[in-house]
Amino acid sequence: GQPLAPRRLSLKPVPQMPDMEAFLREALAKVKKQARGCLAPELCFQAVQAATQRPFPEGLRRERELFQVLLTSGQARALQYAFFAERAVQRWATPSGASWRSAAPQAVRKAAVIGLGTMGQGIVTSLVKAKIPLVALEQDLEYLNKGRKAVMALLEREAMKTKGGAQSLDFHNPARLQFTVDFDLLRDVDLVIEAVFENMALKKEIFHKLSKICKPGALLCTNTSALNIDEIASATGRPQQVIGTHFFSPAHVMRLLEIIYGRHTSPTAIATAVQLAKALKKVGVVVGNCFGFVGNRMMFPYVQQAVFLLEEGSRPEAVDQVIEDFGFKIGPFRMSDLAGLDVGWRSRQGQGLTGPSLPAGTPARQRHGQRYSPLPDLLCEQGRFGQKSGKGWYRYERPGGRTATPDPWIHSFLSGYRDTHRIQSRSIDQEEILERCLFSLINEGFAILAEGIASAPEHLD
Repeated sequence: GQPLAPRRLSLKPVPQMPDMEAFLREALAKVKKQARGCLAPELCFQAVQAATQRPFPEGLRRERELFQVLLTSGQARALQYAFFAERAVQRWATPSGASWRSAAPQAVRKAAVIGLGTMGQGIVTSLVKAKIPLVALEQDLEYLNKGRKAVMALLEREAMKTKGGAQSLDFHNPARLQFTVDFDLLRDVDLVIEAVFENMALKKEIFHKLSKICKPGALLCTNTSALNIDEIASATGRPQQVIGTHFFSPAHVMRLLEIIYGRHTSPTAIATAVQLAKALKKVGVVVGNCFGFVGNRMMFPYVQQAVFLLEEGSRPEAVDQVIEDFGFKIGPFRMSDLAGLDVGWRSRQGQGLTGPSLPAGTPARQRHGQRYSPLPDLLCEQGRFGQKSGKGWYRYERPGGRTATPDPWIHSFLSGYRDTHRIQSRSIDQEEILERCLFSLINEGFAILAEGIASAPEHLD
């Protein structure tokens, strides 16, 4: 029997906190830090702020204005594009006429992972989370025990995020996850993912072994980031079963899975890899075979420009800051430290770009008539491999640490390097950093499209 009027919330005054201004300032700083470069969270903050400062109808009006800004923004269009692009890549096709329409995947009831380094650990974790029983294999007991410890720690962390905890993942059950040094245990698996060092001879040796041990229908996948799929397949008696499954580091977190077909890869193999990506809740993108495929091939000129900027007078933290403020989650130097500088170094040694195999008299800053910077190689020679060694382009609190701190050692090292090569240091503005890094990325993308390595712009994006 009470009147309803005074119960209307919109008519109640907003309670005033004594330190409202300070509270809002702090909240905005937090939002800006967490959502770097993203428009929506900041505008949401402005809507809440309006609610604390204005009467209800005015607050609503302000909210509608802010919504209109977001609705017509470039960021909204970009997010819509990304949403549809992720769905478009499921419709894959190859120049030979194979496509998602006609190819059916094989069932994967049991898998194996070879190599329990950083990538292998992440791949094992992804498969366990997808509830695919698997065998994890290493070359000897010392590496196996080290790998097992790291995998278990990762899985414990993942289990804490899931509903049923460790029980739901059931990773202590040997029927779900088995560690071994014995290749014979791979006889009955449906799919093997090799995740050893980027070394062609080693990969070929493993694939030769696999083609003798695995059952005829088993899919043989390589987690190479750049090496030729056809050459790896040539070591087997079944090149149609060989495919590249390039995970990105950290493999249990990153959603992209690059699926690379070789000259002989069967449509069934491609369909099975695409299906696996879906089971792992990843976005599987089917691309052709060339050095670096799509992801790393586009990354090379981008990182190369970033390093050239250091040669000319910039600093790692300045370049990263510009790229991160633009909206990338992580700049090129923090990314290199996370992935490990030694990975690229081994690849460059394999290509004869650096190290003892380099012919005498090769100019320090030129390779094959192109500009080249030996800076990353020199860092590796100093044992600076990034997070794993506690120092790379940045310093970390300990080996395996996550917090990047600008390193005075790097600054004086760069200064000495410029003196040695008589490079005049100059001040480089933000626009130049952004354009040189991004345009080199974009240009390489167009070259990949032109060569037919990717079948549509969405695959690149």
